[in-house]
Amino acid sequence: MQRFLSFIAGTVCGALVGATVALLLAPSSGQELRARARRQIESVQDDVRDAYSARRSQLEAELESLRHPKTAGAAD
Repeated sequence: MQRFLSFIAGTVCGALVGATVALLLAPSSGQELRARARRQIESVQDDVRDAYSARRSQLEAELESLRHPKTAGAAD
């Protein structure tokens, strides 16, 4: 769980730093900058949702395997 939280924190921090640098160095109008920032934010949100969904599926599968363990010596 700690690795997942570290991944999310790193993703968010990286996106914020990247967006800030892009805004400061880009020779664009305010409207273009806002649109670009909006797209970047949406992209980060999509990445976080995808990571959350994948991790949730993985944890649900692990939970299900713990609830119903396969018996090693089951008779046929």
